[in-house]
Amino acid sequence: MDFDKEYASYVDDAGVSEIQALEKETGSVILAYTERPVPAELPKSQLDKIRKLEKKLCVRLVAYQTH
Repeated sequence: MDFDKEYASYVDDAGVSEIQALEKETGSVILAYTERPVPAELPKSQLDKIRKLEKKLCVRLVAYQTH
């Protein structure tokens, strides 16, 4: 997977290589967080908007609380 360091400058090149090697070994995409992600608690109206956009774009969206 490509790694955009604009948003993750705290991971050095060696760390990126280790993550990519583990992705290759496991056959999965691995996400790196500096803090444990907490799902956002959204009202039904906002969840409905997310579901509508998911359907439109044919993707799965995940909303986390900001820290």
